[in-house]
Amino acid sequence: MAPPPPPPPICIPFMGGKKKPKRLPYEDRERTDSYPNSERSSLDRLRRSDSYSPTATVTSKGEKLTFHTDSEDYNVEVNNEAREVHVKPRALKRSNTVKEKSAVVPSRVKSPPPPPPPEPEPTLPSPKGGSRKWPGYGYGWGIGKKEKEKQREKEQESVGSLSRNTSQSSSRPPMYTSPRPSGSGRADSNSQQSVSTVRPVKPSAPPQASNHTRSNTMKSTNTQSTSRTARTGQSGNTSRTGGSTSRRPQLYPSESSSTLVGSALDRKVADVDIIKDRPDTGPRLEALRELMKKEKDTLDYYVVPTEDAHGSEYVGINDKRREWLTAFTGSAGTAIVSKTSAYLVTDSRYWLQAEEELDSNWNLVQAGSPDGPKDWIEWLSDRVNESRIGIDARMISHEKAATLNSAIAPKKTKLVYPLQNLVDLIWVEKPSRPKEPIFVQPLKYAGLEASAKLQRVRQWIKEQKPSVSSYTKSEPKPAQMQVATLISNLSSIAYLLNLRGDDIPFNPVFHSYLFISAEKAILFIEPAKVEKSVDEYLQSIGVERREYNDIWTFLRKKEWGEGKIIISPQTSYVISLMLTSFRYTILPSIVDEMKAIKNEVELNGMRDAYLRDGVAYVRWLAWLEGKMSEGYDITEYEAAWRLTEFRRDGKNYRGLAYSNISASGPNAALPHYSPRKAKCLMIDRNTPYLNDSGGQYLDGTCDTTRTIHFGRPTPEQCEAFTRVLQGHIAIDSAIFPEGTSGLQLDVLARKALWQDGLNYGHGTGHGFGSYLNVHEGPHGFSSSVTLQPGHVITNEPGFYREGQWGIRIESALAVHRVLTKNNFNGDVWLGFERLTCVPIQTKMVKDGMLTKEEKQWLKDHNRRCLERLEPLIKDDKRALKWLRREADRQIGIAPAGPGGLAIDW
Repeated sequence: MAPPPPPPPICIPFMGGKKKPKRLPYEDRERTDSYPNSERSSLDRLRRSDSYSPTATVTSKGEKLTFHTDSEDYNVEVNNEAREVHVKPRALKRSNTVKEKSAVVPSRVKSPPPPPPPEPEPTLPSPKGGSRKWPGYGYGWGIGKKEKEKQREKEQESVGSLSRNTSQSSSRPPMYTSPRPSGSGRADSNSQQSVSTVRPVKPSAPPQASNHTRSNTMKSTNTQSTSRTARTGQSGNTSRTGGSTSRRPQLYPSESSSTLVGSALDRKVADVDIIKDRPDTGPRLEALRELMKKEKDTLDYYVVPTEDAHGSEYVGINDKRREWLTAFTGSAGTAIVSKTSAYLVTDSRYWLQAEEELDSNWNLVQAGSPDGPKDWIEWLSDRVNESRIGIDARMISHEKAATLNSAIAPKKTKLVYPLQNLVDLIWVEKPSRPKEPIFVQPLKYAGLEASAKLQRVRQWIKEQKPSVSSYTKSEPKPAQMQVATLISNLSSIAYLLNLRGDDIPFNPVFHSYLFISAEKAILFIEPAKVEKSVDEYLQSIGVERREYNDIWTFLRKKEWGEGKIIISPQTSYVISLMLTSFRYTILPSIVDEMKAIKNEVELNGMRDAYLRDGVAYVRWLAWLEGKMSEGYDITEYEAAWRLTEFRRDGKNYRGLAYSNISASGPNAALPHYSPRKAKCLMIDRNTPYLNDSGGQYLDGTCDTTRTIHFGRPTPEQCEAFTRVLQGHIAIDSAIFPEGTSGLQLDVLARKALWQDGLNYGHGTGHGFGSYLNVHEGPHGFSSSVTLQPGHVITNEPGFYREGQWGIRIESALAVHRVLTKNNFNGDVWLGFERLTCVPIQTKMVKDGMLTKEEKQWLKDHNRRCLERLEPLIKDDKRALKWLRREADRQIGIAPAGPGGLAIDW
């Protein structure tokens, strides 16, 4: 009998034991800069010793009516946190630099050239977990020869002492400027010298209490300030004011080169997400309650909404009152403070996040839960009885204020509007409002002249009926005629005037009000934001410019004369209070409708923008999957950072459309999770990885989500993914008659999930802008507004297993007319055009659960991505190979081989 055959070769790899995890080398990074630093400024936020709000209210005389929080005099231009510059890079003014107690940098006197760095020693192959310069000593700062350390310390002390002697005042050191050759860096506009790269340094000890606020930098009185030339990497001067018993050796890019995070030098000076301890909100609440007692009649409740005076979903750093008070960083929620308790009301997207971020002083109210209230208004109105509720009238819309007043009136409860915003009074380090310049959106992207848009609004005003009773037969009086409209929505103003700004993170808008009548148009905006060329542009389209805070005097004096002003239900309630019911009419804004229906130029721009965004996404997926298959461990933050780097190479790129959602494992179960560099997770190969992100381009705003798996998914994950995909396909391929709303189609996305008893708590999709806000109405799959050709909308069903994993697939669609075999009753039939061009991974799809039509849709989609993207990525062999493989990949995961081994080609 012949001996048994030897074991198959496939078993051999399992004999070697478990492989050690790998981290990407420093050389694998295309740039030494961290993305957020390279396109945004990390400027200090102006500290205000006395933060205050209005000194007058709606009962004041017109000449003295001023909301001081809207019109403060700021000498320092402040940039928002975690955002990119949406405008053409400008020169860095000296007033843009940050003042630190620890750094003394001469502003006029040139310092002697710094000593050249020592000659680099021959580098050796970096051992795992080690440094190329000092092999065998691990990550971090490294350990060098003591003699060289001492020599470097002497050089640093000599340069530091010279710096202190040549500067008599504590001037602000210039902040980071991008070393990229694209011109994203800023030059000093007050001198002929260019500003070198000076980046803030992470201190070796926890920062002490300081009067300065923070942006993207960490500041401390015991901070070492390091500078070096961006392009050469040579060391600059270093000055110290905080004493230290021991000093670290000088760092170079070649050190600690075995992590994706980069060298020790890069980790020291590049953008870092600082670990912020959760603040104790107790003192803030006590201070707020003291102010509630000091009101003329004690307040029983005080409401702090998320929105700003313009009803913005996302607000600037100076308007994050609710976030500061609660320490909850979600983009939606309302804080309600009573005499003894504090509550945060938010929807299902943020429940888990709120539980993690809120401290013991706060109680979470889950709006929309089976046993919970519909919203904060319902919750509050059920609790009050003969109470007084305080709120800043600027921060609540007319619609919500009217609803709340109606609900509390039967309970003898009154809505009170304090003279000043109480949170502003206790927020001593409240940042000042950004004052970045606005710029004109070219006609080749806008598609329609601003003058034509203004004329259409004037025609709409003229068409509105006077405010008279239906039974009256007399001619309407001049005071009953609709003569003008006041627009406070920021994206509507930007759209109408073909202007863009940079006042709110990720949203290219600017704080302003716009008044339009038959004779004139007035833009209320800070003068510092309007450069000469833009001022001339405004004059050319017949728009008068006034100070931002002049809006209150304008309304009080009724400068437009007789007649009523049309305002939308979302307008700030304080405006309707000032006008009184005899001077305004509530109507849905015509501008929202105009903005939502994209013209052909805007649609073509979006098609191009989504192609470029798809190129970046495919390059990134190919890179990420390749590294994961090679055994490298990559964090959620690193993956998101790399995707943004790929996007930056695209034409017309202007920043992110929203904060990256890069989530693995339990974080993927949080629909709006955003990773922090210092505390994110490694991407798990056993659970789905979800990435929801998009870029802002001059010709379009992008929003794409894909869920991928880097290992072998479980049957439960595959079934859930397949159900989500079926809902996604159902929406994408829907044909419906004209007059159908998104709300009527919403069930198509949920039907497959419902069959297995699954669901998701967020909306199925929303409208989005053309280089404007990523969330735009009035249409959507949760709205009763009918869909029309020209509408663009996202399609994003999902499913989330709490504490384990999450799945979502999102693509952008454009509504258009379709030809059908029959034409019942002469109806016009509509369908969707898919704008997104990113393949959908087939690994987690269960072939047997799909119909024949669904299988064909999936194959056609991935083949379409190949056909459209292949000509654009010919220079990237890795991405091209990956794209072709995805287009040809069969549905489902490869079956297990001998011994349970699965090989997924």
